[in-house]
Amino acid sequence: MLNILLVDDEPSIRLTVGDALRSEGYNVTLAGNGAEAASLIDAKVYDVVVTDIRMPQLDGLQLFARIREQSPNTAVIIITAYGDVTDAVKALKMGAHDYLTKPFDNEEILLRVGRIAEQRAIQDELAHARTELAQRGPNRAIIGQSPPMLQLLKRIDTIGASDAPVLITGESGTGKELVARSLHALSPRAEHAFVAVNCAAFPETLLEAELFGHERGAFTGATRRREGRFQAANNGTLFLDEIAEIPPMAQAKLLRVLQEGHVEPLGTNTFVQVDVRIISATHRNLKERIRDGSFREDLYYRLNVLDLPVPPLRERHGDLPVLVEYFNKRYALDGEPAPISPRAWAALSEYGFPGNVRELEHAIQHAVVLSRGREIDLEHLPADIAGSAAPAAEDSQSFRQLSVAIKEFEREYLLRGLSLAGGRRGKAADLLGISRKNLWEKLRAHGVTQEEIDH
Repeated sequence: MLNILLVDDEPSIRLTVGDALRSEGYNVTLAGNGAEAASLIDAKVYDVVVTDIRMPQLDGLQLFARIREQSPNTAVIIITAYGDVTDAVKALKMGAHDYLTKPFDNEEILLRVGRIAEQRAIQDELAHARTELAQRGPNRAIIGQSPPMLQLLKRIDTIGASDAPVLITGESGTGKELVARSLHALSPRAEHAFVAVNCAAFPETLLEAELFGHERGAFTGATRRREGRFQAANNGTLFLDEIAEIPPMAQAKLLRVLQEGHVEPLGTNTFVQVDVRIISATHRNLKERIRDGSFREDLYYRLNVLDLPVPPLRERHGDLPVLVEYFNKRYALDGEPAPISPRAWAALSEYGFPGNVRELEHAIQHAVVLSRGREIDLEHLPADIAGSAAPAAEDSQSFRQLSVAIKEFEREYLLRGLSLAGGRRGKAADLLGISRKNLWEKLRAHGVTQEEIDH
């Protein structure tokens, strides 16, 4: 929970605002002037400082400069009278987080501090993710510390040194090839080739040629002799991805190779001895394929000596921050991961990711490109993910307080008025029945950006 220092020379403001912040669970320290606050920040680092700008002994701007020097990560909210807005703007240019003009509603303070709390929570999660990434072993390519992933990693470590065939199962995008490469890296064959074949990418004749090799003229288009993937992987590992898509004839030939340990290239009567470890993968249910007659049962048991299920992303609770941080840094334009807004983080957290880690990777790459290195917000995410941030059905736990609902309604209504007025504030004020000054103050209080007005 945030540690907050509230600085104001008016006892009534200290009392009411302090009580409001404490009611939200924040740890609040009070100071009656700038000098008292300065001594407090010398002794302790605060997450947030809320300070009046006009105070005796040491004013808010001087206090802010001191905070910036001693604790640059402390968020500072300036409180000022309307006539002193110029000083508040100056503070914003110096790096203040926000400002409020007197008189203000306590809900406005709570709203701004709540945003800081959300952002800090995200930063803490991502900082923890960075620590986890830094602690990964040099040969550990698989990212994740959730219980299902720890179980998977333990099983990989256990069977990696074996020479037995492995069948990796899991939904598309879960990282089955990465698991296969990890098994190879832990095996005695690690110094030899890892060869991957996507069995769904070739028609039957070409798949057999790809796997077993062929002589020149063995089939139309075979203009030269080619070594097959089994020979290329000799003494190493052959990864057969999408194994369920192998046609029946190729299944029979593959079974014979696994039984006898040699291949017969197309167009020859010559057998070539091969020594490979077979790792296969599929997102299909092979037992259903066996029942409907499209996959050989004897081949299934040859391939499935050891099984390795890979969990979908939706079951890997806690891994999302680590993966987001990894991809954010990987695709960063200047090497530094972009910050992520609370709205964007909420959308990422609520989305189910049917495409699993692959979809998450593409989403972060998409967001980094569109945000151009600035904060990743909701509009930078793919439409499917951004749409997941729509509010869900409310229950007694998520039901909003009336004051919060009124604030949200007012913000939306202001934006509707500005939209009808084509972004012209004078006309919008007339439509809303308020003064331009009042409109400006409300837009500022609700954190409405120029980008939202233009949109």
